[in-house]
Amino acid sequence: MSAQLAVFKVPVIENEPMKTYASGSPERTALQAAITQMEQELPFEVPIIINGKAVRTGKLAKQLIPSDHARHICSYHEADEITVARAIDGALAARAQWEAMPWADRAAIFLKAADLVSKKYRYKLIAATMLGQGKNVWQAEIDAAAELTDFFRFGVKYVEELYSQQPPRNSGGAWNRVEYRPLEGFVLAVSPFNFTAIGGNLPGAPALVGNVVIWKPSPAATYSNYIVHQILTEAGVPPGVIQFVPGPPPEVVAQAIAHRQFAALHFTGSTLVFKKLWKDIAVNIDNYRSYPRIVGETGGKNFHVVHKSAEVKNAVLQSVRAAFEYQGQKCSALSRLYVSATAWEGGFRDQLLDEIAKIRVGPPRDFGNFMGPVIGKPAFDKITGYIQKAREAGGEILVGGGTDDSRGYFVQPTVILTKDPQSITMREEIFGPVVTVYVYGDDDFDKTLDLINTTSEYALTGAIFASERQALIQATNKLRHAAGNVYYNDKCTGAVVGQQPFGGGRASGTNDKSGSMAIFNRFVSVRSIKENFVGLEEFEYPSNLV
Repeated sequence: MSAQLAVFKVPVIENEPMKTYASGSPERTALQAAITQMEQELPFEVPIIINGKAVRTGKLAKQLIPSDHARHICSYHEADEITVARAIDGALAARAQWEAMPWADRAAIFLKAADLVSKKYRYKLIAATMLGQGKNVWQAEIDAAAELTDFFRFGVKYVEELYSQQPPRNSGGAWNRVEYRPLEGFVLAVSPFNFTAIGGNLPGAPALVGNVVIWKPSPAATYSNYIVHQILTEAGVPPGVIQFVPGPPPEVVAQAIAHRQFAALHFTGSTLVFKKLWKDIAVNIDNYRSYPRIVGETGGKNFHVVHKSAEVKNAVLQSVRAAFEYQGQKCSALSRLYVSATAWEGGFRDQLLDEIAKIRVGPPRDFGNFMGPVIGKPAFDKITGYIQKAREAGGEILVGGGTDDSRGYFVQPTVILTKDPQSITMREEIFGPVVTVYVYGDDDFDKTLDLINTTSEYALTGAIFASERQALIQATNKLRHAAGNVYYNDKCTGAVVGQQPFGGGRASGTNDKSGSMAIFNRFVSVRSIKENFVGLEEFEYPSNLV
């Protein structure tokens, strides 16, 4: 048992500086070398990691390269029922020692992991994210390098602040305190393809407060997530604390949530899957030792509303980035755009089309490409299907609509103009580079706000563009519950850890705000402790005396 003989303070935490990768810069040279090396060495073999040891079941699946789907970045071993059971048993066996580890030592492990991401593994992680998940260099930098580093560093800061929250009053002769216990059992982390950083944060956040985790990575992000697991191991996370369990999602997840010691779900993915898991957990409720915590972030049908007083150029450029960065495959991506007639006819339309015409689409290996591929064949087919449905419903394709899956899964940036604010592409999540525009009359701003609030089941992000303060106030009040993250004169994407806690309500998730202290509350169970220093002399109250 380690004695902690002081109250330690973590170092001052700042956001990770982002590199520019400008032509001729040292970081561009280093990254290009990492990409070249990775392309020469792939495909890699990714095992399951249980109790710190590689497990190979022999049942292999491939993570394809979405910009060149004839190749794959890795083959990974899929967990079977016996392997998942071993992972759960091993995690539970590691639980007591991890829970008992002094906070300063757990904090040090994650601070070291952050430095490993920031320095030693930066370019390898970015290269894996570009090749395996189809991100351009800037999107990979802000994700796999900066955001993942921030999640680990700010996580330590937030947990330190959480642990410091203690009862403000003590009766005479007594000392009150609280401790933040990890949950009884294990946490199941189910991570998505679209952010390597989320892959690290979903198991990392519960582990930081002493939980053990079964981590089921997305099949389309297996290789980058495997590197993250290697980093956590090198940083000192003990064997068994975070079990890396790739495999068929329905089977792995179902087995984990059926276990009596299942304590929490930390999920990012589709709304349909999240709702099903919630129902499955409810069916199993009598089997669990404790009531499981359910934490999830799912989809979005995110909006920009452009008031007649908006600065047009800024609104246009912010909309282009929000809609087409990472091919619209962000939960926060812009999908529905409401523009006042004055702004639309006063330059918004023409500027929007002019800017989109500049977008280059192609493999991320070419740094000049702003957009890359969508993640896979199912996504490609879904997106092209929605474009066709929009055409059939009378939508006008102002730009884009073209697709090509001959080598990679490429979809051109697409803008649909609709006269029906309830059309299918205004209501349903597409998760691709498609934005639908509805032009509203200047006098209908208030009615349009009602439309925004009621059209979609989601409530993740939104942005309001206006120079008039009263318009910002009016939209903010009307749209109070329409988005968990709202932006004034800025795009609806790009939340930064430590600056804009991220999450939404309604069908978008439980709004537990990753990137803030709030998320850690969901993975602890508080115990109150009262220590009495002065014993009783008698049991009777003064009021009993006559």
